[in-house]
Amino acid sequence: MQTHQFDAIIVGAGGAGLMAALYASMGGANVAVVSKLYPTRSHTGAALGGIGAALGNYEEDKPLWHAYDTVKGGDYLADQNAAKVLAENAVDAVIELEHMGLPFDRTPEGRISQRRFGGHTSNFGEKPVRRACHAADRTGHMILQTLYQQCIKRDVRFFDEFHVVDVLMNQGACVGVVAIQLGSGEYHVFHGKATLFATGGWGRVWRITSNAHTLTGDGAAVVYRRGVPMEDMEFFQFHPTGLYGLGVLLTEGIRGEGGILLNRKGERFMERYAPKIKDLASRDVVSRAIYHEVRAGNGINGKDYVHLDIRPATVNRYLAEAGETRRVDDAYIARVLAETLDVCRTFAGVDPLREAMPIQPTAHYAMGGIPTNIDAEVIMDEHETVLPGMYAAGEVACVSCHGANRLGTNSLVDLIVFGRRGGMKIAEYVKKADFVPLPANPTAEIEAEFNRLRSARANGKTRPYQLRKEMQAVMMDNVGVFRVEQGMKDAVTSVRELRDRYRSDLTFDDTGYKFNTDLLEAWELGCLLDLAEVTAVSSVARTESRGAHFREDFQKRDDENWMVHTLAYRKSDQPYPAGHPDIELNHKKPVDTSLAAEDPRFAPKERVY
Repeated sequence: MQTHQFDAIIVGAGGAGLMAALYASMGGANVAVVSKLYPTRSHTGAALGGIGAALGNYEEDKPLWHAYDTVKGGDYLADQNAAKVLAENAVDAVIELEHMGLPFDRTPEGRISQRRFGGHTSNFGEKPVRRACHAADRTGHMILQTLYQQCIKRDVRFFDEFHVVDVLMNQGACVGVVAIQLGSGEYHVFHGKATLFATGGWGRVWRITSNAHTLTGDGAAVVYRRGVPMEDMEFFQFHPTGLYGLGVLLTEGIRGEGGILLNRKGERFMERYAPKIKDLASRDVVSRAIYHEVRAGNGINGKDYVHLDIRPATVNRYLAEAGETRRVDDAYIARVLAETLDVCRTFAGVDPLREAMPIQPTAHYAMGGIPTNIDAEVIMDEHETVLPGMYAAGEVACVSCHGANRLGTNSLVDLIVFGRRGGMKIAEYVKKADFVPLPANPTAEIEAEFNRLRSARANGKTRPYQLRKEMQAVMMDNVGVFRVEQGMKDAVTSVRELRDRYRSDLTFDDTGYKFNTDLLEAWELGCLLDLAEVTAVSSVARTESRGAHFREDFQKRDDENWMVHTLAYRKSDQPYPAGHPDIELNHKKPVDTSLAAEDPRFAPKERVY
């Protein structure tokens, strides 16, 4: 075991982690970033279409309108103070990224170019607005590269390919993490005054997902096992435009540039579901509309997908019908959607300039996660009691600026805004905090779990991918876009049975220590099973439909009883119990409605698009 000591430990090297590391280091902290990937391979790089900010470079826009769209898009479950911070801080954060060197596309006047995105409007829902700042359709990739360069410049210390497998608590505070160095199999303890988790989501719980193979919810699972609650786990967004059969994301920027959704009859079906904003409705609305079309027999060739058409002839026809003077051609589409064209040609054998793209909803984004306040401090209950030394930002966190459904572009805004705020808070905290001692034998429990996995493999018969495949099918069928009570209860039962098999019948081949991905994928499966269970249990409990949580047996939103956040606690003193730990649900964390108190337009109402 090797021990390293830093003021601040940042777990994860995506946009939120790098932003937090940068700002903590600028505040004088000695910072380490621990990542199971090389930083520029982090999943932020898969974010394509843009980052939202009310710059108003094409037309009038205001942060308050952005906050309104965020609250409305989140089906009024978003904490309105967090939505306001998101929208107001976005403007400075995007300009700052530009000053750091991020190569945004430009208007003819040289300003940052902006495009339309689903759910983003001007003047409190009056009409679509150009708010998404973009670098072609590689915006997330450019953010990663820019922030990584800045962190190197600030002498942030990087520990690449170190897989964090446990969080350390002592004297009521977070004191660091345990990681396995992939190249050696050795355990490393990272001791810090402050630890921030920025480990991303857990889309691999579902069969069809836009998430990379690495997004297995490690950060959320390790803190959940140590007593930190999970907030709003029933809300997981299905992005409407995943490439059929693969789930690879096709950016919402396609529709922002004029792309149209069509069924087998060639109908622009979103005119029926969102007559005002059509294809640019919120993602939950569009995903359900696609499934409704498929159920009605309007899928392409009788299958469960529809078409997304960005061919210039199609786009220009609809632009003319809408009275717009703007027109597009092949060269324009090839420039602003270069990544989309490459992905479709490579993985689907489809040329979007010549034929429509086959798409279906894909598990995409966790609105829930580790509960935090607006400064990225982890909170432990409905009273917002702060857990000293622990922070979280990005998709793994739930500051609840997204509520029940995240708007497009707001993921990148979330990373930059709350990563930045977390870094600032850490820099302030470590100046006055002392190092809390490490617990005795800090690696003992996690070493015992890995030794158990190694020992059990000798007699097991089931490989991790088999259990993972069964879990993904169960969650896709029963805790997907449409949900009913019995199906979700069946999912809880099935996931618990799979976890029994995980503990008693798992096997894998590699018995070594260096780059033992067999062993680590087995461990990751345990994280996925924990998060699948708490997602299903939380979904059963919420007896309403709201945002991404749509129940066919409770189809209406119930503001009287459910304008509250779910907090789910794993009731066990042991991180790896043999049985099933009880999950205690607390629905008493109220939604912040501070904006509605000042402006009735922010009060809950029926969402109309």
